Amino acid sequence: MKKAPNAGAARFLKHLEKARELRREVVSGDGLSAEQEALSRWQTQRLAATYADFSRHKRFRPAIAFFLEDLYGTKDFAQRDTDIERVYPIMVKVLSENAMHSLSLAVELHALSQQLDSAMIAMLTEQMAVPLDEGAEVLDKETYAEAYRRCDNYDQRLRQIELITETGRLLEEVIHHPVIYITAKLARGPARAAGFGELQDFIERGLSAFRRMKEAAPFLNAIDERETYILDQVYAGESLTSWQADHFESPVA
Repeated sequence: MKKAPNAGAARFLKHLEKARELRREVVSGDGLSAEQEALSRWQTQRLAATYADFSRHKRFRPAIAFFLEDLYGTKDFAQRDTDIERVYPIMVKVLSENAMHSLSLAVELHALSQQLDSAMIAMLTEQMAVPLDEGAEVLDKETYAEAYRRCDNYDQRLRQIELITETGRLLEEVIHHPVIYITAKLARGPARAAGFGELQDFIERGLSAFRRMKEAAPFLNAIDERETYILDQVYAGESLTSWQADHFESPVA
């Protein structure tokens, strides 16, 4: 009898299909559009400024790089997503419910982020007439915040923050299980031979970054507190000078 997919696998597949659908809608065959590139670059620069205090510490630097380049980077993640789609049948057979749940959170985060970015691009270019195709330089904090408010998706933004911290906490649990960590490292050769090199590299970078932190709580708590604060400030129409790292009390100063 064929084994029924567990709840984690079902969630994973649901969000995987959503990410695929969104990619067809917003990513051309040539990769990221000029508008996507500009928005992604601006958001990455904002995040780098908000977490500059963590970047100054060797312990947290790889996690910041993973956060900015692999979760919010300016590159096209199509190959990584394709790898995930191809390896899904194997994942369902060999991974536990908890493992599939952690993966489903990561895929949900990716799909939701694509959706939110698509809404921002439409708002900026179609309703606010911002020439986003000219590059990130056309954006400033006030324009970005105005588009952010006009999108009126506060609950989805809050969910995005929750997904980042939940995924991070589950990833931290993985690196504290030596067998799981070693298995992931040993999969490097077979994964690349099977054509899953992009996905394997992504997994290894994440595991390595969290392993270097030793304790992820300061970083994950900062993400939760700072991003929620900024979200509330934007929706309240408050001054945006609070986006810089030095506005917040740093747990790593």
